[in-house]
Amino acid sequence: MSAGAVFQEALRALRRYGLPEEAERDVLAAMEAGRPGPLALLYAAGAEVGLEREVLLRRAAGLFLCSCAANLADDLADGECTYLEEPLRVGPGVQFALQSMCFATLAGAGLPAPVLAEAAGDMVTAAGLQVLEVRTAAWTAPRFQQVAEGIAGQQWALYLRVLWEGTARAERAVVVGRSLGVAAHVAEDVRSGDARFHGMSEEDRSTVLAWAREAVDAVRHEGLACLDAVLHTVEPLLSL
Repeated sequence: MSAGAVFQEALRALRRYGLPEEAERDVLAAMEAGRPGPLALLYAAGAEVGLEREVLLRRAAGLFLCSCAANLADDLADGECTYLEEPLRVGPGVQFALQSMCFATLAGAGLPAPVLAEAAGDMVTAAGLQVLEVRTAAWTAPRFQQVAEGIAGQQWALYLRVLWEGTARAERAVVVGRSLGVAAHVAEDVRSGDARFHGMSEEDRSTVLAWAREAVDAVRHEGLACLDAVLHTVEPLLSL
């Protein structure tokens, strides 16, 4: 229910712009492709720290749009964008729209300009590391850690930094978010059999797993039920 409420808020944001039917359909397709993504966790992480519902929905919706833009960029890079016709021609415009909607939505969510600027900087870092990722042919532990921290870690750092602004948890957001993103990224690569992880030497895999387990400990130290629920699915994958 909470995830659905955030998606509906993002949908209202899309409908406000009165895009041509074809354009709205393509943006909506990218939003559907991004579900469920971070929807439920964004809502839970905002609710547990006491955000007022309207502010929570707007911030979570803006961050979901950012996630959809990143997801589309990744699918375009990997040749996996099956939800758009002519993805290489249509996809860049849809990504541009999603990223712009993200900032328009966040700007109306009670966030100070410095926080928005910080979030934009984090997005630049994550995008830059995605470029590095697609150019990497042979993975080592140092390169894996650089990319994982720059993409997944940086994304979740900015998500929680934006979401928790004005709450008692704001100062912890970057550390917790980065650790959460790193742990989830490694666990997903282990689960999916991704060559980024499984193509490394045994020594490098062990190094990365130990690093991810340290990230799990940092998240658990925060003592939030919504984050502990994520760890229940992540941690078993890191115990190879």
